[in-house]
Amino acid sequence: MRRRVAAVDCGTNSIRLLIADIDPERTVLTDIAREMRIVRLGEGVDRTGRLSQAALGRTIGALREYAELIGQASPVAVRMVATSATRDAENAQEFTGRVKEVLGVAPEVVTGDEEARLSFTGATRELSGTPAPYLVTDIGGGSTEFVLGGPEGVSGARSVNIGCVRMTERHLHGDPPAHAEIAAATADIDSALDLVAVSIPAGEARTLVGLAGSVTTVGGIALGLQRYDSERIHHSRVPAARVHEIATALLGQTRAERAAIGVMHPGRVDVIGAGALVLDRIMIRFGFAEVLVSEHDILDGIAWSLVL
Repeated sequence: MRRRVAAVDCGTNSIRLLIADIDPERTVLTDIAREMRIVRLGEGVDRTGRLSQAALGRTIGALREYAELIGQASPVAVRMVATSATRDAENAQEFTGRVKEVLGVAPEVVTGDEEARLSFTGATRELSGTPAPYLVTDIGGGSTEFVLGGPEGVSGARSVNIGCVRMTERHLHGDPPAHAEIAAATADIDSALDLVAVSIPAGEARTLVGLAGSVTTVGGIALGLQRYDSERIHHSRVPAARVHEIATALLGQTRAERAAIGVMHPGRVDVIGAGALVLDRIMIRFGFAEVLVSEHDILDGIAWSLVL
């Protein structure tokens, strides 16, 4: 029997809404509404340890729009998950209180491991005929999650702090970034991937599934799209050599040049170079020949969690 649910994912860079009808018996999720706003909730958190008032204002403003859409759709259940930036912030309670006032439910500030498991569910629930085990990697704004598993479930997970916003704020300051800045970001990413390798046998995976805006933007560029097309991007495959080529090009471009790319969301212009670099280093470190790009991620996993 189909159930209508609403899921909200609030990350470091964006806040997203999915209202969907889910049929658990047929394993089918049907979108009613899917929205995304770039709010940069985590702006400056790596440096200050706090959510800024400007970032809170942008996020709550977007959430008011979502609350109106949720009210119109009348779902049977609503769940909001907050991830990396909120975990790291000293004033997370202020954010939680303001969200509850607007949405009627408090956000769940999940651990990195739970974030990873939700991403895995969203990315793999509808996969069929794709060789397992899968390594699902979700490149967020503050952190990147890795989950290894297959149709039988998750066998390992690890979250590391190498998101696209965090890497940009730490290292990539030039326009375009200097070689030394890129080298520092690369070293930071590679050190985190060493931790992943110790935690889970990522090299055992037969399929790399890449999630979130950095990966889908790289997918759109690889397809040569003039505008963002989620249907064409979803489940496209990008060879490792093409990922490396795109990452290198993005890191060598000015902000204006990146902004002119047809598939580029304005809110990703500043951080896409770091996100593409993270994906490139993952593929090099674990020897993947290609990445399967998925438009279904933690947001879909949150929705599925309401019916499973």
